[in-house]
Amino acid sequence: MFEDAIKKYLSTHGAHRIELRSAMFDMDGVLFDSMKNHAWSWHEAMKHYGYELSEEEVYTHEGRTGAGTINSISMRYRGHEATEDEIKEIYGYKSKLFNSRQPIQPMEGALSLLKQVKASGVSPLIVTGSGQRTLLEKVNSAYPGIFNPDLMVTAFDVKVGKPNPEPYLMGLEKAHVNASQSIVVENAPLGVRAGVAAGVFTIAVNTGPLPDKVLLDAGADLLFHSMQELSDSWAELYESFKNYWLFIN
Repeated sequence: MFEDAIKKYLSTHGAHRIELRSAMFDMDGVLFDSMKNHAWSWHEAMKHYGYELSEEEVYTHEGRTGAGTINSISMRYRGHEATEDEIKEIYGYKSKLFNSRQPIQPMEGALSLLKQVKASGVSPLIVTGSGQRTLLEKVNSAYPGIFNPDLMVTAFDVKVGKPNPEPYLMGLEKAHVNASQSIVVENAPLGVRAGVAAGVFTIAVNTGPLPDKVLLDAGADLLFHSMQELSDSWAELYESFKNYWLFIN
């Protein structure tokens, strides 16, 4: 079922196999059902400061750092990036709104997937554009014993952020693996683009309102419609990674 996608990836990258040793997971919309709250708080924060950013459009910015999102909107309306003080003020207000919402729940199917990943001998990493400390603090309580704090890339670590490959390249470096020894699990088009640009086999999980085509056009190698669907498919997918070789002349 998955061999065609693996063959296409290997052919494109001139690799013989995906020797899976790590798996890099985005956080919002993948590990936590948090994007509705992010969309609402970004929309309200931008409106408060005189800008228009619809909740649906927020999903197209997902994966950027907070500063990256603010600068993108500032460029659109003012023709220049925001100052550091403006970024701090707007992001602080957005964070306050976000934290006022109902508590965020883990994404259904994520824990069962992560347990299978670890049982397969694959190290899971978080690679997120989020700087929400409240979510980062929830990781260990929602997913106890799953993530090594040293194997985490957040908005506090990166300079550029998604769709630049920097976050996933940093994840590969932290995991001490190369691109053909890892996978990316993403729900956002900018995140998919970042994973693909880093040369990693990238799985899209469409947990938001965007059409599947947006994620596939961003370059996703495979697409699932929920974390539960990916969890249910993990055993077969892992076996395909393990057993499929491409012999290159």
